[in-house]
Amino acid sequence: MKTRLDKASEHYEVSIPSRDEILALLKKLDKPANSKVIAADLGVKSQEARVALRRRLKAMVRDGQIIRNRRAGYGLLNKMDLIAGRVIGHADGFGFLVPDQGGEDIFLSARTMRSLLHGDRAVVRIAGKNRRGKPEGALVEVLERAHEQIVGRYFEEKGIGFVVPDNKRIHQDIYIPPADKGKAKHGQYVVARLTKHPDKHTQPVGKVIEIIGEHAAPGMATDIAVRAFELPHEWSRVVENEIKEFKPDSKIKTQGRVDLRDLPIVTIDGEDARDFDDAVFCEEQEDGWRLIVAIADVSHYVRPGSSLDAEAMLRGTSVYFPDRVIPMLPEVLSNELCSLKPDVDRLCIACEMHINKQGRVKRYHFTEAVIRSAARLTYNKVAAILIDKDTELRSEYKSLLPNIENLYALYQLMHQQRSQAGLLDFDTTEARLIFDEVGNIESIKPLLRNDAHRLIEEFMLAANVSAAEFLLENEVPILFRNHESPKEEKLSDVREFLGELSLSLGGGDKPTAKDYALLIEKIKDRSDKHLIETILLRSMPLAVYSEENLGHFGLAFAAYTHFTSPIRRYPDLLVHRTIRHLITKKKAALYSKEEMHELGAHCSMTERRAEEATREVVQRLKCEYIKSSVGEVFDGTISGVTGFGLFVELDEIYVEGLVHVTGLPGDYYHFDPIHHRLTGERTGRVFRLAEKVHVRVVRVDVDDKKIDFELM
Repeated sequence: MKTRLDKASEHYEVSIPSRDEILALLKKLDKPANSKVIAADLGVKSQEARVALRRRLKAMVRDGQIIRNRRAGYGLLNKMDLIAGRVIGHADGFGFLVPDQGGEDIFLSARTMRSLLHGDRAVVRIAGKNRRGKPEGALVEVLERAHEQIVGRYFEEKGIGFVVPDNKRIHQDIYIPPADKGKAKHGQYVVARLTKHPDKHTQPVGKVIEIIGEHAAPGMATDIAVRAFELPHEWSRVVENEIKEFKPDSKIKTQGRVDLRDLPIVTIDGEDARDFDDAVFCEEQEDGWRLIVAIADVSHYVRPGSSLDAEAMLRGTSVYFPDRVIPMLPEVLSNELCSLKPDVDRLCIACEMHINKQGRVKRYHFTEAVIRSAARLTYNKVAAILIDKDTELRSEYKSLLPNIENLYALYQLMHQQRSQAGLLDFDTTEARLIFDEVGNIESIKPLLRNDAHRLIEEFMLAANVSAAEFLLENEVPILFRNHESPKEEKLSDVREFLGELSLSLGGGDKPTAKDYALLIEKIKDRSDKHLIETILLRSMPLAVYSEENLGHFGLAFAAYTHFTSPIRRYPDLLVHRTIRHLITKKKAALYSKEEMHELGAHCSMTERRAEEATREVVQRLKCEYIKSSVGEVFDGTISGVTGFGLFVELDEIYVEGLVHVTGLPGDYYHFDPIHHRLTGERTGRVFRLAEKVHVRVVRVDVDDKKIDFELM
């Protein structure tokens, strides 16, 4: 089976028709055609090109763009009344197919799901409607299996071994033949490699290939997630050999680079940061300000075609768990050679911006440079220097004060300018887990942001926008960071919700970020501010990577890309390579648009995978933390309303659990999805999003990652 990496790195040395050309031909032919017909009609003549064309057709089948029938003919799915999509499993055995092209989800019965697992990609035919009137699908073909291995607990009953998947959306247990259980013991967490995928006659079969450890051991939550989400976490021998040339004390080659080592440039990061991507410098000039954002030149070390690059692409991003990091790059690069440590020479790509007195970037240019960071500052130190006027720290960093104060003055100016354009500043709180010496959670604290955080964010945004504009000017394929405007259906629901509160969202059918910002400003003193902000935030789609520039709605930028974190994000590395290519070789393009399309899909997937994995670890750890509090009463806030109950987040400890609808005060409750509330039929009692409640912890299931509350 092809991996995501194979898919992302698909490349053809010979010239062959694009996917769009193949799709256009099949539409024109109006019937399925085999590879020979397609090759002849599109002028593919050489044997080498025909082989490459067959590979592309196979990839298009895998991606659900076309389908291959039993006569080896390739055809369009919509012409055959077929639908391709991703399978979403349910713990009760049934599932849904989410169509690739959008539209209503298709119900998959428990019988159909016997041949599928959660995450598989499949093609279905509409076979009718289920008892709720929803379209029901019949399986035509499995396009891609999502799992080669499954993480779960190994059990034995009456001599029969099986693994119960940790992911409850995978509803089938994995049968383990006696010869394939290895040294696994009853109750242990293991990794099972699937030796046979399920079909309509048999359940999946597997072989235990790794024993993770005993139930509830410290660090187990992350160990499980790393394997359950199949996160690459070990360096291959090939990569290990390849990075032997990199030494922490390797001499830096500075020839041909702009020398910025005399500037008092500084890094500003969190207290526990180890990889320093960016350093900043600012000085006031007659017509405004000169700002330099220097970003680690990872592209100098990680070259296209290397095993290290292939591994970085496969990982896509560093994954930050509460207790450890799975880095995108080996530590000799991420924490040493590429990290902009103080008092050592480091290679970088510098974005120099000239900003006028109104806070607008008027011009910029990118250079290969070498810097020597003057200090490793933290957010708390910078806030103490600037806001608290800490005399001891101001004395310690006396030589750097002009730069630090210039940075702050410019930040205030740029932030004010961007606020006028429409700055979305939602009042959200991120929780941080504090561990003791043995790896158990000691406490959960809010992650407090200060002006030093915002200062760095403002300058990174400016550098990212400059990079996007530079790449657009040069008309080269690259990955943009797109955040589209809210969909019409979501906007309709938001407007109906706001109307009941005598509020409105401006902008008509196409509201801008400024329209959202004006509403947020208007409600800042209301008691239901949190409720309204939550609804507004949930109306927006997720940001994704794409080769097409669609702008960034949430940031109110016409073009935006990721340039500032190449140590931990692969899209940033791609941007760096392209910028270096332009400023040194002056050639048109480094990557094709089709390569960018594949890489965009892959990097969006790795980002979502990392988020889901960390979310699952945090939830499991919170379950372990709260299980000793069963029976205790807490204040909380309703964080979600569904037809089956209320999700409540406990104040101050940020742990979320469910009050099931059957546990609400005696009545029949009806769910209103637009106004996010449950209303009692007889009593009229209303439970709505963001309402304050008192709850008791009644049950905690660490394995299922579920916490049950009851209302007091």
